[in-house]
Amino acid sequence: MIPLIVVLLLALVLFGAGFALKALWWIAVIVLAIWLLGFLFRSTGASGSRGRWYRW
Repeated sequence: MIPLIVVLLLALVLFGAGFALKALWWIAVIVLAIWLLGFLFRSTGASGSRGRWYRW
């Protein structure tokens, strides 16, 4: 009985880790797309030069 519980817990942990990693990949893709759009569509500054779209 105990080996069955251990195997089920291990499967549950691995499933949760796989789901979390997949979700993190999707978040990384979305952030990359937003960064690329901001890089491409950055606004021009008052002097006519292209400025940064972020405030870092």
